[in-house]
Amino acid sequence: MKEKIIVGMSGGVDSAVASAILKEEGFEVEGLFMKNWEENSEYCQSEQDYKDALQVCDKLNIPLRSVNFSKQYWDRVFKHFLSEYEQGRTPNPDILCNTEIKFKEFYNYALELGAQRIATGHYVQTKASKNSLLLLKGDDPNKDQSYFLYKLNQKQISSALFPIGKLEKKRVRSFAKKYHFTNFSKKDSVGICFIGKRDLMKFLSNYIPKKTGYIIDEKGKKLGTHQGVMFYTIGQRKGLGIGGINNGDDGAWYVADKDITNNELIAVQGHAHPALYHTKLIASNIHWISGYEPTKKTQLKAKIRYRGKEKACNIKKLDDDMILVSFKAPRFAISPGQSVVFYQKNICLGGALIESAKN
Repeated sequence: MKEKIIVGMSGGVDSAVASAILKEEGFEVEGLFMKNWEENSEYCQSEQDYKDALQVCDKLNIPLRSVNFSKQYWDRVFKHFLSEYEQGRTPNPDILCNTEIKFKEFYNYALELGAQRIATGHYVQTKASKNSLLLLKGDDPNKDQSYFLYKLNQKQISSALFPIGKLEKKRVRSFAKKYHFTNFSKKDSVGICFIGKRDLMKFLSNYIPKKTGYIIDEKGKKLGTHQGVMFYTIGQRKGLGIGGINNGDDGAWYVADKDITNNELIAVQGHAHPALYHTKLIASNIHWISGYEPTKKTQLKAKIRYRGKEKACNIKKLDDDMILVSFKAPRFAISPGQSVVFYQKNICLGGALIESAKN
């Protein structure tokens, strides 16, 4: 009897090819299209995505079901997203979406439908070790998505397959073209799923009231005004509206810090300004994928954002929930609310939530 695998179908090329690979490998494959956001616009095209997923399933001759997780997403991901922004932090909802929706709601629903395991189009891999199942980076360094999956546990990883983790994106697209999938050249989704390419401040202001305040320099000199510190990110350059000050002779202005109490943004000039760089950070909610802290901490590296580079670091436990991460070289724009994710070579070990930057 074939093992039944239900694939999370997004309408994109990655999940499409993952389904095709699994069918070729002899699994009984079904598709499941998840609607996680109640909107259909130029930014969130769920109707077109569903049609693309349906075309793939028709080509593969596999069934496609649809399920609406919008309420679960709103309650367990989006509310947290807004709460973090209200506190002046910069959250990453895609990480929470994976743990709460894709590898919990989707997995549980797939079990009800008789599946043994689920599959997704994530660019990651798994490998068995002596004591646990390891989460490895995808072979395509430009597409590796292990950063977004660092909060998964052993049960979640063992219940999932990642068929395209060994492939480069261009090979995935060539597979899709060979199968005559109409989405073979479909552009990758950009940014946060429910925001898309729209202006973040404009989107957030639908839920969080604007609150005008001052942009100041390190000495407290007023440079301009902003519409609420919650709408800005540490290291942000665009959208400050103060580029003409000093004729730009010292470079562009960047957000170096936020004074939440006084609703002030502290800005500095130049990408190399020391106020933008820190060698240490404090993080909470540490999670190890294996279920236990790694015994060997040599060759440990960390990312502080998805597109950031891994850099050598050390970890010191402060208490049961807090750690101090020290980098050998200063890191640019460490942002509270983002995640620091740890690696040993190509193994994703886990991560934690950034609380503050330290010198």
